[in-house]
Amino acid sequence: MSSKTAVVVLSDPSTGTDEALGRVVNALAAAREFAQGGEALVLFQGAGTRWPAVPADPAHPAHELHTAMRQQVATVASGGCATAFGATGGVEAEDVKQVSQNQAPGTAGVASIGELVRSGYHVLTF
Repeated sequence: MSSKTAVVVLSDPSTGTDEALGRVVNALAAAREFAQGGEALVLFQGAGTRWPAVPADPAHPAHELHTAMRQQVATVASGGCATAFGATGGVEAEDVKQVSQNQAPGTAGVASIGELVRSGYHVLTF
């Protein structure tokens, strides 16, 4: 039985900090690593929904890793978070599926961490 790992990216690229870049680089690297021995998924949630279009830019330091990761790992974004954080355009431009299974009150529906756990995923957050 192979392992299943969901890597959740919560960091905000708009801060422009080394910490935000470090978090996304380590998240993408971990997802790629877990995909080599099992199943991996990257979930962009919260302000992290702003990330999908950022490393798609060939000039971005995480571009090469992002491209390699996307060839092996499914990516999704929280639909309600993408809307709340003004990230829908970037998510759609990168063809990242939006999910909104958790109908949390006051939201348009956010990605469900509970559903990932119930589906057998180990969850890592960055």
